[in-house]
Amino acid sequence: MATGREFRGEPDAAVAAVRALVRVSRILERSLGELSLPHYRVLAAISAGDEIASRVASRLALGRPAVSAAVASLCERGFLVRSDIAGDLRASGLRLTELGWDALTRADTAMSDELRRLAAKTVHPESVIDTLGLLNDAVTARYAELRKGPTGVEPGETRQADPR
Repeated sequence: MATGREFRGEPDAAVAAVRALVRVSRILERSLGELSLPHYRVLAAISAGDEIASRVASRLALGRPAVSAAVASLCERGFLVRSDIAGDLRASGLRLTELGWDALTRADTAMSDELRRLAAKTVHPESVIDTLGLLNDAVTARYAELRKGPTGVEPGETRQADPR
């Protein structure tokens, strides 16, 4: 007996896109080799300038315990090093080591090669890759909105008084 929750025929385009993105993420993760997807995300965030674990957690919309565990593992493997931050006794800075940069480069290459193979199976491979680049920009904007929350202020920022 069919329920009201089953699709009859093809799902709408947005549902099909969501399902494709979920499947693609698994394919990309399998291409990583030595890194897990969470470890890759942490290395990529730090390489982009987020050198404090709390900022990495905020940027990736992950809990601090998850980021702390990933950072500890990546430090153990020699991919990251911690350093003191002047004026902040609670936080430590993070930076990629040469091993970390090499691992990130290998991961970027493996996943971008896999994405190109997938895109090549479409009618407009370059358009697929360009559109995913636009989606990346949209995700970045959405995470910024989520970090600001209902107050409209980033955590750690202060709201300027209205000069009126």
